[in-house]
Amino acid sequence: MDCVLELEGISKQFPSHLAVDNVSFRVRRGEFFSLLGPSGCGKTTTLRLIAGFEQPTSGVILLEGTRLHSQPPYERNVSTVFQNYALFPHLTVRQNIEFGLRRRKAAGIARRAADVLALVQLAGKEDRKPAELSGGERQRVALARSLVLEPAVLLLDEPLSALDPNLRKQMRSELKALQRRTGVTFLFITHDQEEALSLSTRIALMNGGRIEQQATPEDLYLRPATRFVASFLGGMNWLHHAGIRPEAIHISRVPSLNGHRHFPATIIASTFLGNCFRIESKLSSGESIVADVAPAEGAFHPGEQVHLWWRPDDEITFPA
Repeated sequence: MDCVLELEGISKQFPSHLAVDNVSFRVRRGEFFSLLGPSGCGKTTTLRLIAGFEQPTSGVILLEGTRLHSQPPYERNVSTVFQNYALFPHLTVRQNIEFGLRRRKAAGIARRAADVLALVQLAGKEDRKPAELSGGERQRVALARSLVLEPAVLLLDEPLSALDPNLRKQMRSELKALQRRTGVTFLFITHDQEEALSLSTRIALMNGGRIEQQATPEDLYLRPATRFVASFLGGMNWLHHAGIRPEAIHISRVPSLNGHRHFPATIIASTFLGNCFRIESKLSSGESIVADVAPAEGAFHPGEQVHLWWRPDDEITFPA
């Protein structure tokens, strides 16, 4: 699979801080690549550098082998879906979608708009204004407006953040299916770990302007390269310099010594989350341990004396 977008040693220095620090990664054609990280880590600045809204202090950005630095945003073969969708409120759905094509004086505008309307399941709603649409429909219009331009890379800046939780999950599935149907390369910006893990072909996890690790979702979660990566991607217990995920910990009322790590503990709290009980316990040494156990394993109550155990293979360790 060939490389469509490449960043080589990109940095961005603002007067007050270094926002992006020597960032390098390659995005393959047709993949769903995510930049993940906490607020202020530099992921949105990186997107703005690719789109041309900011200029790098150092480094090189290549799109389909061409250096982008001298090109203004409107000449770059990328398109951006923003957090707030940035739709024109006075234009209809069709007019919003056709806007970029008309500015480019493209051929076959009506046909291309009709095709993308069908693709995002908005056929029949083309004459509505944005205020007449639901949040999910407005997001589809923003996606359609970008996809109709047939960009080499579609840049998505936290496009699901404005939606309520249930709609967000629904649109997550639709977004993944849409990317598969179109084959367009997606570069997705998010702070949501579950979102990145469920959508991405590969993920670059950023922290403090740098990339901590680039990997598939499975490798990032199961084989994190640093403590930051391990802790950012879901819950983590740290015990004797090893990390253990809550879902890897089992609780029983009798010891389990078949080659397992084993610790007696006291239950502190138990919270029912639907798919599991989240149980906080304390070891005799004073460390707190959180475990996620299936409802079928039974309920445990505060004050109860139990045994925690897990397989050694489930421990995540790092070089000293």
